[in-house]
Amino acid sequence: MAIYLTKESKVLVQGMTGGEGMKHTRRMLAAGTDVVGGVNPRKAGRTVDFDERAVPVLGSVADGIEATGADVSVVFVPPAFAKAAVVEAADAGIGLVVVITEGIPVHDSVACTAYAASKGTRVVGPNCPGLITPGQSNAGIIPADITKPGRIGLVSKSGTLTYQLMYELRDIGFSTCVGIGGDPVVGTTHIDCLAAFENDPDTELIIMIGEIGGDAEERAAAFIEENVTKPVVGYVAGFTAPEGRTMGHAGAIVSGSSGTARAKKQALEAAGVRVGSTPTETAKLVLAALGPERGARG
Repeated sequence: MAIYLTKESKVLVQGMTGGEGMKHTRRMLAAGTDVVGGVNPRKAGRTVDFDERAVPVLGSVADGIEATGADVSVVFVPPAFAKAAVVEAADAGIGLVVVITEGIPVHDSVACTAYAASKGTRVVGPNCPGLITPGQSNAGIIPADITKPGRIGLVSKSGTLTYQLMYELRDIGFSTCVGIGGDPVVGTTHIDCLAAFENDPDTELIIMIGEIGGDAEERAAAFIEENVTKPVVGYVAGFTAPEGRTMGHAGAIVSGSSGTARAKKQALEAAGVRVGSTPTETAKLVLAALGPERGARG
């Protein structure tokens, strides 16, 4: 019941010994994540105690993979060093890099996501909350105690809306929730996650959360129409946003009628997606799509 991240995933944290890295490593461990090491070349050879778990600090991602068999890395390094961190992880052959860091220059994001893809490494983010497979593993900063395992897959540009839908549908539960990030350039797209959820036998319904700006949601709508057989429920943030102004995330800019929430809603609905006008209405549409028995049980 998962895409990309399972209880078998072995996680390294690049930047674990920093303030944010320490805080969220502790939370990931509490959620059951198998955090097998941190990466900091200046502190290699030390261990960091997290309650009853001592986590070693390795000098590089390659050292971490060799010592622990890690296959996931979570990046908590400052923006200036994020590109190098992703390149290092990709060169080491890690399968998944989750980049929490925000404020990375766009040209750095372009370079490191393309490089990682050339090496066969999937990047989630940057500027994202990460991903969680409830009850199994949590790579990033998503709260682990607001939902439970279930059969809904969720992909979202917005961290806050990810949390809200997880909470509103907590009685139904989720297979995996992926926060892809709202920057103009991200390593994993709505379409990537839609394809993965479509192929996951234990995901019954997919929630897709978008926002104003760009055409990612329109492209996702075309993909859904051609390739997705499971029910999809959508929400687009920004119905009240004024046109021609940057709103929220760096990618959220509207030009004329292109990129508006209304245009995205129309494209999704034309592809058969039920689209809510608020997060709460979106949750109700999910319950309706699951049917009276499932909705009542939730």
